[in-house]
Amino acid sequence: MPNHASDQTAAVNAASADNQPNPADAFEVLLITGMSGAGRSRAAGTVEDMGWYVVDNLPPKLLVPLVDMMTSGSDSSIHRLAAVIDVRSRSYFDDLAAVLSHLDDLGVKTRILFLDASNDVLIKRYESVRRPHPLQHGNRLIDGILEERHLLSNLKERADWVIDTSSLSIHQLSTKLYETMLGSGPTTVAVHIFSFGFKYGTPIDADFVADVRFLPNPFWVPSLRELTGHDKPVADYVLSSKGATEFLDSYEKAIETALEGYAHEDKHFVTIAIGCTGGQHRSVAMSEELARRLRAHGLKVTVSAREQHKHHSS
Repeated sequence: MPNHASDQTAAVNAASADNQPNPADAFEVLLITGMSGAGRSRAAGTVEDMGWYVVDNLPPKLLVPLVDMMTSGSDSSIHRLAAVIDVRSRSYFDDLAAVLSHLDDLGVKTRILFLDASNDVLIKRYESVRRPHPLQHGNRLIDGILEERHLLSNLKERADWVIDTSSLSIHQLSTKLYETMLGSGPTTVAVHIFSFGFKYGTPIDADFVADVRFLPNPFWVPSLRELTGHDKPVADYVLSSKGATEFLDSYEKAIETALEGYAHEDKHFVTIAIGCTGGQHRSVAMSEELARRLRAHGLKVTVSAREQHKHHSS
C-alpha cells in the first residue's frame, strides 16, 4: 500500500531544498588579465584594497575547485575572488571558456578586467626594468609582445572592462579602477574614526586630529562620570553643548572637501582621530556623531575608541 505521507514529506523536503539559497549565487569572481607590463600587479593590489580576495598566477582550471571550496562552507567570509591570469598559464587558455561556462552554471557572477597598453609603451616599460618578456624566448622583445597579444585577443574581446594604461601612472590606474568598478568621488574612500585621550598620547597614525577639549567635560557631572560617550545621557550632554554643532558642521564640510581630493589622488583610506582629555566622554560622542553624518553622505565609516578599556578619567 502506498505511503502517501512519506511521499508528501519527500516532496516537501525536495521543494525546501530547491528553495534554499545557493551560496554560489552571492559569490563573485573577477579575472584580472591582459598584457604583461600593462599593470596587472597594480590592479591586483587595488582590487585587494577594495575587499577582494586576490590569487595571483592562477591556472584557469583551478578556478572551479577554488570557488567550490570557498562557497561550500556556510560560514565563509569570502564572497569575492579576484584571480590574476597571465600569459605564463597560456597552456590553460584553451580551458578558460569551459571554466567560465561552468562557473555560470554554478550561478557565480564572473567578470573580466583586461589591462592593455600600446606596444611602444610596453617596450619602454620592459626596457626600464631590464627584464625579458615571458614569451620572448631569446628573440626580440616585440616578438614576445606580439605573441602575447595574439594569445589574449579572444579574452580581450569578451572582457567586461578594458583599460588602456599607456598614459596612466600607477596612481592614475588605481583611481581609474575605483571609478570603473565603484564609481567616483569621496564614496570610494573608506573612513575610520577613533576617539582617544590626549593624556595617553597623541596618535601618530591619523590623517586628521581634532581636539574637542573646548567642550564642557561630562567627567565633572557626577551622574555622567561613570558613563561614556556611547551612553545617550553623555552623548546628549556633549552634542547639546555650546559650540558642538558648529564644530561638527565645519569639520564635516572640511572632511568632505578633503575626501574629494583624496579620491582623485588615489588615497582611499583615511583615519580621523578625535581627542579629549581621557578619551571616554566628549571624543567618543563626537566621533559617533561625525560618523553618523558622514554615513549620511554614502561614505563607508567605521568607528572605534582607543581608550575604551581604560579607567574613566577626565
